[in-house]
Formats: sequence, C-alpha cells, structure tokens
Amino acid sequence: MSQTQLGKNAEIYLRKLCNEIDNRCVGSEGNRRATDFFADKVSAFGFETESPGFDCIDWSHGEVHLRIDGKPFSASPSPYTTGCDQNSPLAVATTMDELKVQDVSGKILLLMGEIAKEQLMPKNFTFYNPEQHQQIIALVEEKAPQAIISATSRDPELAGGIYPFPLFEDGDFDIPSVYTTEEEGQVIARLEGKQVDLNFEAARLPSTGCNVLARKGQNPDSKIVVFAHIDAKINTPGALDNATGVIVLLLLAELLKDVSFNRTIEIVALNGEDYYAAPGEVLYLQNNPKMENVYLGINIDAAGYVDGKTAYSLYDCPEEMAGAIHSSFPGKRGFIEGVQWYQSDHSLFIMNQRPALAITSEKFMHLSTNITHTAKDAPSLVNVSKLVETASALRNLLISLE
Repeated sequence: MSQTQLGKNAEIYLRKLCNEIDNRCVGSEGNRRATDFFADKVSAFGFETESPGFDCIDWSHGEVHLRIDGKPFSASPSPYTTGCDQNSPLAVATTMDELKVQDVSGKILLLMGEIAKEQLMPKNFTFYNPEQHQQIIALVEEKAPQAIISATSRDPELAGGIYPFPLFEDGDFDIPSVYTTEEEGQVIARLEGKQVDLNFEAARLPSTGCNVLARKGQNPDSKIVVFAHIDAKINTPGALDNATGVIVLLLLAELLKDVSFNRTIEIVALNGEDYYAAPGEVLYLQNNPKMENVYLGINIDAAGYVDGKTAYSLYDCPEEMAGAIHSSFPGKRGFIEGVQWYQSDHSLFIMNQRPALAITSEKFMHLSTNITHTAKDAPSLVNVSKLVETASALRNLLISLE
C-alpha cells in the first residue's frame, strides 16, 4: 500500500468520522455508527473482531431561560443534567466555608470563584477523583439547592479548551445545573437574594455503546495493545480528539493486513474517554483485570496537528523496548520525544504497572488549552500525512518487537 493511497484513505476516514457522522458522543446514534464503521474496516483487513457492549445514557436538552430580578442572563445546561423549572431566591457561595454556613435549601445556588475553579470529577468516576472534588459534591448535595448556576473560567487540564467550562458533567448528579462565564457570574452575584427564574428541558435517555477489539497473532499470553478512544465530546467534531487516533488505528490495521505475528496484536477503539463514566475503559479493565499478558500498551490521542511534530513519550519501558521505540520514531522524520502526560487512556497501562507508549502532537498543551472539546476541533487542523507516518512507524515498531 503506497503512502499516497494511505493518505487518501485517511482523508476518507476523517470525513466519515467528523462530517458524515456529526456526533460521536457515547450513547448517541453517531457513536454507534462510528464503532460499526471501525469494526467493518478492521474486519476487512483480516483481524478477528468483537464488540463488547455496555449500558450508558444519551442526553437531550433545550435552550436555557434564565432571568434574575427580571433581567435575562446567558447560560448553558450542564452536560447530562436533568431539566429545571424553578422560581427561587438566589444564594451565592465562592468557597466551601461560605457554603457550609449557608442555608440554600429551596434556593438557586450560584457557585463561583475558588469553589468553581476546577471542573468537578463525576461522583462515580473510577480513575481520578480528588478528595476535594468529592467533598464539594457531597456538601452541595447535603445543602440541597433547587438548582445550581456555576460561573467558570478555564480549566484546560480537566475540561480542555472550552470557555466557560461546565462545573458539573455527571449523569449521576441529580441537582439541575447550568453554567455561564465568570463575567456573567460577577453580575449575577450582585443580585443575591433576588428571585431567579430558571427553565430548561433536559432528558437522560437509556442507551448502549461498545468497544471494538481487533486481534491477530498466535500467543495470547503476550500481547501488544494499541488504543485510541473513538468517542468525542458533545458539540465538537472531535477531529484531533480523537478521530485522528482512530484513523491511525485503521491505517495500522491496513499496513498489518499481510503481516503474521506470534505475539498477539490487539487494536482497540475504546469508547468513553470523553464521557463522564468512561464505560469503555471500565469494561476493558473488567475483562482484563490485571493485564499481566500486556507486553506493551500504546495510546494515540490528539495526533496529526498541522503545526509541530508528532510527539511520543515512554512510561516504564525496559531498556531494550525503549531502544526499539526510539529507533522506530527517529526525529528527522517528523517525530520528537515529548514530555510525559497522563490525561488519556495510556493511564490504564500505567496504573497496572505495564510498559506504555503515548503518541500525540508536539503542541499538545496548546491544543488542550484552546482547541480540544470545542467546535474548533475540526478536520482543517489535521495533516493526514502525519497520521500515515505514525501508522508506518507503529508498523515498524510492532515488527521489531516480534
């Protein structure tokens, strides 16, 4: 397969995942179309495939109508929130200490400042859940406001490039909530005690999703796993986060079509990295609880950005394995060894003490701060030749590790 044809295939896959499928959020019809598309393609390249499923929710919502003391304000519904139709007085809290001493029951609560500086991890999130976040959520639930307005700034580490970010993004948190900008919050705070009219429709819809696992090779006791998450946030094309990772998997599968392996090669479209419950990751770990048979785990996320090189980083790789990786990703061909980062699915390998390799873009921090999780994450930001280069380098690596 020529590099030119692989590039054309990558363009087709990019259009399919970002344009023809307009929503890859877990639970959506678009998400199921994306996993079906991936399964069909990898099967055609000679891999044995399975699609283990899970239950999840889809979510629908209407426009938020927010008036305080008769004045209209702009706000958006927090992802996965329930709907709201309330007329109640406004209470304001900027810290946990302020919230502790207030009686906000029966009121609409504005959270801003220190207490709203970071996106709160979902109540039941398995992989990262700071104690302070748990304490804030528990206190808010104990105080039982009728609804919540959060005024937020930026939190690229947890929320990506979106401004403002939703303080709550949690299908297990049942207090209705909306979010708005810091600037709007400062105006709202001056109306403490005034009547708030908050109305919007929202519904949690029972749904399903799946991972897609594709395998070839003879020895299940030693396998190399190559991941990319196939889902995307609501209201984003998800080109770099993470259609490009999925495209690298498809190109790699095509490049391995006629290659035989003794060690098992497992190519996995994981489904849930950008979803509040990470159901695909949870399911994968349930089916692979200790990962003793994983020789190397590879994760691809936010690769292929038009600016800069492709960056790779190593985690607990033995010397011989590290040497093979460096040889497969020479800097003169558009790759650079980047800094270690942990905000993606390679953490599944790291937490299980397995060697890991993560592949992303050199400008990862710029993408996290300005692009990911927003409508700006569009196919125009992708250089497909970098995806072809990455897939080719991975093919060479897998063969060298055989």
